[in-house]
Amino acid sequence: MINKTYDIQVEGSLPGARLTVYIQNASQELKLNHRPLVLVCPGGGYEFNSDREAEVFALQFLAMGCHAAVLNYSCKPAVFPTALGELAYSVALIRRNAAEWHVEPDKIIVLGCSAGGHLAASLGVFWDEDITVQAAGLGQEDHEMVRPDGLILCYPVISSGEFAHRGSFQSLLQEREEELSQRMSLEKQVSSKVPPVFVWHTFEDDVVPVENALLFAGALRRAGVSTELHMYPRGGHGLGLANRISEGRDGYGQQEECATWISLVRTWIEKGFM
Repeated sequence: MINKTYDIQVEGSLPGARLTVYIQNASQELKLNHRPLVLVCPGGGYEFNSDREAEVFALQFLAMGCHAAVLNYSCKPAVFPTALGELAYSVALIRRNAAEWHVEPDKIIVLGCSAGGHLAASLGVFWDEDITVQAAGLGQEDHEMVRPDGLILCYPVISSGEFAHRGSFQSLLQEREEELSQRMSLEKQVSSKVPPVFVWHTFEDDVVPVENALLFAGALRRAGVSTELHMYPRGGHGLGLANRISEGRDGYGQQEECATWISLVRTWIEKGFM
C-alpha cells in the first residue's frame, strides 16, 4: 500500500492542510487493480476536521475495494474559497497520479460530513467555475481535472436559509457572510453538471436540520441528477459510522439503525463505479 501525506497549500491555506492517500497495491494475481477512489472531507463546522469522520471512513472504503484519501482542509480563520481550492487541488493531484496509483480517473468520489458535506457539494456544483480552479492555483484549462465523479454526503450542511447551520457559514465566510451567503446556499446552485449523489441524514438532527438534505435532493431531482436519499427516523448529528468504531470518547455516536448507511453506499458504489 502507498500511504503518503501531501502538504496542500493554496492561497490562504493554513499550516497543516494536507491530503493523506491510501492506495492499494496492484497485483498480477488480482482482477481488480484499477479502482475507484473515495476522497473524505471530515466535518467540524468549518472550525476543525473531525477525526471521527476521517481515517475510520477511509478504512471502510479500502475494505470495499476502493482506494481512499482524507483531506484535512483549512478551517477558520481561513475563509472561502480556500478549502474549496484545497479540495479541487487534491482531486487534480489524484487524477494526475491516476496511472501510477491505479486509480480509475473517471471514478473519483468525494465524500463529506456536515460542513465537509458542504465542501464536497460545493465542488459538485462549482467544479466548472473559474473561482474553483483559481482558488486551486490551476489554469482555465483544468476544470475537468477538478471534477468529482460522484458525491457522498453525510448529514450535510447545504442551505444558508431558514434551516441553516449558521455557525458553519459564519466560520466559512466571516466578514463576507452577508455578501456570499446566498451564493453558498447550494440548493440554489444545482444544475445538471452535478455528478451522481448519495445522501443520508436523520429526521431528529437538531444541529443541521434534515431539510438541508431534502432541499438539495429536491434541487437535484429537478436538474435530473441521479440521487439516492436515505432519511433515518432516529439519530442526532455527526454520527460518523454510527457504530463503536467512530464513537466519541464521550460515548456519543452509536445509532444501530443508522449504521446501515455504509452498506447502502457500498451497493451504490458497486453499481455505479466498480
